[in-house]
Amino acid sequence: MRVAHTSHALSAFPVYSSAFLSQSELVVGGGGGATKSGIKNKLRVFHVGNDRSIEQKHELELARGEDAPMSMATDGKTIVCGINSASETLEKGENENCRVFDVDDGKLSFVRAKGTLLVKPDDLDFQKVTVLSFDGSLLAVAGPNDLSLLSYPSLMPLIVATTADLQVYSLPDTSTNTASPSKSKKKGKQKASTSLPLLVCEHVIDIPSLFGGASGSSFRAARIHPTLDTVLYTVVNTVPSRSRGKSGPRQAHVSKWNTENWTVEKTRKVGDRGITCFSISPDGKLLGYGSSDLSVGLLDATTLNPVSTILKAHEFPPTTLAFNTNSSLLVSGSADNSIRVITLPDQVRGSNWSFFMLIILTLIVLMVAYALQRYNNTFGW
Repeated sequence: MRVAHTSHALSAFPVYSSAFLSQSELVVGGGGGATKSGIKNKLRVFHVGNDRSIEQKHELELARGEDAPMSMATDGKTIVCGINSASETLEKGENENCRVFDVDDGKLSFVRAKGTLLVKPDDLDFQKVTVLSFDGSLLAVAGPNDLSLLSYPSLMPLIVATTADLQVYSLPDTSTNTASPSKSKKKGKQKASTSLPLLVCEHVIDIPSLFGGASGSSFRAARIHPTLDTVLYTVVNTVPSRSRGKSGPRQAHVSKWNTENWTVEKTRKVGDRGITCFSISPDGKLLGYGSSDLSVGLLDATTLNPVSTILKAHEFPPTTLAFNTNSSLLVSGSADNSIRVITLPDQVRGSNWSFFMLIILTLIVLMVAYALQRYNNTFGW
């Protein structure tokens, strides 16, 4: 199904993160990063109209030398971003990478910051993932190899920061009862930080064998259904086995899991290029994804059937997706200095019901036709 969409160019503003505060208020983060490109790093607030128009309401320029906002989440009143500090601060071994901003009457103001990443002189990490719990009380932030769980909006640590053996790409939105901290059982003298509980791993999900396992494949994203906590969606980018010395395209698959027994209920291949960003609508009816083939696509969250695809939505691969709060709009952003506003009409959001109605009407027509045929045969008409 075709959907209406409009592209908006943002002069000298590569986009890396975004979040809707409400039905029409959008915050976008971007810039030139920590490089000396001359492109300033900023947060911008836009009003997005029902006609897909945008109007900039406010702009907050970050301090010179700081990184661009690379990830973002919101509770509807504030936003929290991943922004690395300037090199002068990093040289001191400090990095206030997790930042909270208040949004009042369309204007941004800084609230507080917290460092959660280790400062490595030879390999600087950044806050790749920023996720708030559905009730807004918990904040999970992660760099490439570490995870922190904080109280929100105070940013007080709730667990000992956890180090991952593999790369962290995504964290699912969670409710308040899914985190499982456990008191440390170590004996003897401990550092003060160990007074915090440890995060206990309750279950490990392996990449399904139908994708070739972990060899050449990786989880790219994970999202829990906003109203059904037994449903989890994952994205796997796979690299097919080599044929005659050449590797095939990097395929992308979306899977729907049942978290009660950790089985895959449905899987759909969505393209021959990797997925770069992924999101679910607040009403739980649509899945949105951006692909390295420059497209933006929509899937039915129940069936994983394709709803719509916008080919060449951007000049560069999409970096961020954001649904508005009533699931009527989707915004995609990219480092190509643009955002695209997509209207999700009622007939798309209600595609399941329309499909069933079509089946029912078809059955009624067939039954009427059959009855007329029997009537004609009986009376010889």
